[in-house]
Amino acid sequence: MPPSQALSVPQKALQKLGLGRDIDLALHLPLRYEDETRLTRLRDAREGEVVQFEATVTACDIAYRPRRQLVVTVDDESDTCVLRFFTFYPSQQKSLAVGTRLRLRGELRGGFLGWQMVHPAYQLAGGALPEALTPVYPTVAGLPQAYLRKAVLSGLARADLADTLPPAAAEQVGPHGLWQLAQALRFLHHPSPDVSLATLEDRSHPAWQRLKAEELLAQQLAQLQSKREREHLQSPLLRPVRAGLHELLLVALPFQLTTAQRRVGAEIARDLARAVPMHRLLQGDVGSGKTVVAALAAAVAIDAGWQCALMVPTEILAEQHFRRLIGWLEPLLAARGQCVAWLTGSQKKKERTEMLALVASGAAALVVGTHAVIQDHVQFRQLALVIIDEQHRFGVAQRLALRSKMTEKGLEPHLLMMSATPIPRTLAMSYYADLDVSTIDQLPAGRTPVVTKLVSESRRDEVIERIRAQLALGRQVYWVCPLIEESEALDLTNATATHEALTAALPGVMVGLLHSRMPPAEKRAVMSLFTGGQMGVLVSTTVIASPFDSVPVV
Repeated sequence: MPPSQALSVPQKALQKLGLGRDIDLALHLPLRYEDETRLTRLRDAREGEVVQFEATVTACDIAYRPRRQLVVTVDDESDTCVLRFFTFYPSQQKSLAVGTRLRLRGELRGGFLGWQMVHPAYQLAGGALPEALTPVYPTVAGLPQAYLRKAVLSGLARADLADTLPPAAAEQVGPHGLWQLAQALRFLHHPSPDVSLATLEDRSHPAWQRLKAEELLAQQLAQLQSKREREHLQSPLLRPVRAGLHELLLVALPFQLTTAQRRVGAEIARDLARAVPMHRLLQGDVGSGKTVVAALAAAVAIDAGWQCALMVPTEILAEQHFRRLIGWLEPLLAARGQCVAWLTGSQKKKERTEMLALVASGAAALVVGTHAVIQDHVQFRQLALVIIDEQHRFGVAQRLALRSKMTEKGLEPHLLMMSATPIPRTLAMSYYADLDVSTIDQLPAGRTPVVTKLVSESRRDEVIERIRAQLALGRQVYWVCPLIEESEALDLTNATATHEALTAALPGVMVGLLHSRMPPAEKRAVMSLFTGGQMGVLVSTTVIASPFDSVPVV
């Protein structure tokens, strides 16, 4: 018989949870805890509390109204409680016979008829109380908590829990230093009853802090290892050419670069000039000029005879980038017999076929698109630079798929990721440990400073009045409807409801709606009405990336 078939149901369940090694069991941490270390008298209990008490069964009957149930009454000499079991067996009824002394645990519910409990846990009274809080672990079907607790404690006793931090490093964290790893794990699996449950539940207890430090250390080491492995990879050397596309674009731009743009541009140029793959995060507020920095980086790659790909999460953003880059680069590329191509999922077959041919031949020096760029049938001739906008909205597999489009064996493309999402420096240093970070911390001249205010939902009417006042001054407003949980369907529902509410609240004002499910022609029409000034308010999902200047944001 194969070993897998010889396993018991709980053992198979352990394997399903990935708990095959002692260290896996030791790191399988509780979801919550139950306090079974003390007994409470019913007269001292409160409504809604989970309590443990000992009492004697005084009645045990089967009731049929409103549904079949086992009704048991118990008395702890201070008060009585009615226990209700909607699912029960004959053996259970026998174990709850009149006169039996029980230890019960459950949530107390009050009412006109006194205390009640539904399906409480119970056992015969007597015996010593536990000396520690009882852990409740994540589990699956076929793996009872009692079996899992024994397995975890057994694995904890056998696991090698040598500390990963030197004592000197642990002492530098906080006024009391960090707990040792073994000490923290043993405590979390077997906490003393005097510990504050709140500190365990919100994970602020020193034992949890030690494991948080362990997780951050492991993440940092993994990222450092990834960075060191990348240093052994090869990438094309991309250097600006004298009087080439990079210099021509700088001259052709209708504005001067800011000091911050020149600084981050130089950082990117230095990376591209190395034979090691660039992995750089470019962050900056909306309107800080990340796109032009990316265009200059693309110009360097094109000057060196390679192609560049820019992938963005939505078609609206792709089209905005495409139009802007065409305005800057198309006149310069046309003189070289090249162009800017774009690929999206909604393109018609004829247009898509033409674009694919341009990409495969190398005539498309820059390719702008959505997820369509990483489809199998998209073949680049010489891809050397990958730019990903709003990088936090792409998964690792999607970024790797675009990197794999490079056809030259033994070479990796350079990778530039952009984000307008504020990332504190500490987070950038930890989570993006395998990335070099460039920050555009300066807005272009003439830009109105961004003022951010948080307004309670209860003051929504005041916000609408502010919009009405801005419209009276001849200004425009766009209202973005993001949700904490990313969901295109929920975003659309939220935006549609907001559009209807603003339309009703602002009679005589053209209120537009923009979302990803609209046909491309309809999207362009809405954008045209807004940029043309005919539309006063634009309600949008998070697909929008504002190309508008001096527009109040609500």
